[in-house]
Amino acid sequence: MEKFVIDGRRRLSGSVTPSGNKNEALPTLAATLLTKEPVILRNVPRIRDVDVMCQVLTRQGATVEWLSENDVRICNADVEGPALDPDLCRRIRASILFAGPMVARLGHVILPPPGGDVIGRRRVDTHLHAFQSLGARIDIERAYDVQAGRLVGTDIFLDEASVTGTENAIMAASLAKGVTTIRNAACEPHVCGLARMLVKMGAKIDGIGTNTLVITGVDELGGCDHTIESDYLEIGSFIGLAAVTKSPLTIENVQPDNLRMIRMVFDRLGVQTDITGDKLFVPEDQTLQIKPDYHGHVPKIDDAIWPAFPTDLMSIVITVATQCRGTVLFFEKMFEGRMFFTDHLQNMGAQIILCDPHRVVVVGPQTLRGGRVESPDVRAGMALLIAGLCSVGKTEIYNIHQIDRGYQRIEEKLQRLGAAITRETVE
Repeated sequence: MEKFVIDGRRRLSGSVTPSGNKNEALPTLAATLLTKEPVILRNVPRIRDVDVMCQVLTRQGATVEWLSENDVRICNADVEGPALDPDLCRRIRASILFAGPMVARLGHVILPPPGGDVIGRRRVDTHLHAFQSLGARIDIERAYDVQAGRLVGTDIFLDEASVTGTENAIMAASLAKGVTTIRNAACEPHVCGLARMLVKMGAKIDGIGTNTLVITGVDELGGCDHTIESDYLEIGSFIGLAAVTKSPLTIENVQPDNLRMIRMVFDRLGVQTDITGDKLFVPEDQTLQIKPDYHGHVPKIDDAIWPAFPTDLMSIVITVATQCRGTVLFFEKMFEGRMFFTDHLQNMGAQIILCDPHRVVVVGPQTLRGGRVESPDVRAGMALLIAGLCSVGKTEIYNIHQIDRGYQRIEEKLQRLGAAITRETVE
């Protein structure tokens, strides 16, 4: 086991390049199962979740070859099914993404219940309903046993705009017979990234970037060379840490269109950002002042499906708000367990009222003091790391394998910016 040890209140400076989008990397890794031909994925983040996905592929007979630090070549010519490794699947939520490609290409998958962050109930109904609509038969006991001959295209209305549910439906429909229309589809940047990769492989997909996708099935897909976009969630994390440490920071290789709502929310907290080309700059020594609603009402920041504010940055902006003058209400609509990490911030000195599992009120600014905390999930872990960077004294963060699931060697990036952070072995 390992921990991070942070000496806070250090001024940072310099530039940083975010890693590839974890939430695009995971479905594109699964999508390599749709073809016998080699697929090259570039800008893949070397994180724990990617490592587990590659292990699952290897267990199924894939050849996984790292061409460089972040470029990987995968060939599934000899892939076998139907059962996936239950121990590996329990370690990662994204293991459910193997279901669509395997039932589409092999006609059968036995998927153990997926693992992942404990941030509330994470239903799989949307995935199963999509498979059934395409003609699959599903048996549920200790695992999800999904079988089909060739899937048949149809008109699907998803009961929620699930990101992974949409991704599974797209991958399955790509090899289905006929035309599939997916309505109420998720349209996050990583969903679009997966769709663009499938088009390179020979899939026929119309409506990319909208919530209605029309997919004309093909008999087979081929290999491709695909580059994963920068992780806009990591970019949001860097904006937050620059703000609370009052540091000038340049973030390289950003996609401005992916950051519109994120920048708007940070602006409501008094955090200014500037974009020139593909570079985002956070000025130093900003006066962090929460902007009230008209007539002086306490503002509310909530999350929702794209293009609204992403749930995965809610923990980050709550931490930033502890350093802002004013009062703000945060409303987490998607997961009933995400807000519970705030007890760590309270122990560090933050004034936070946990109203219920979905809402917290933050009153700032408050001086945070270092202490011993534990990362409950990947995003809360990064939020606590940011809190430690702006705290007085030393902060020890345990359970950091959660942070490693989503951020590639984050301590090395922070050290290059001047942060006093080390990774240490826990006795």
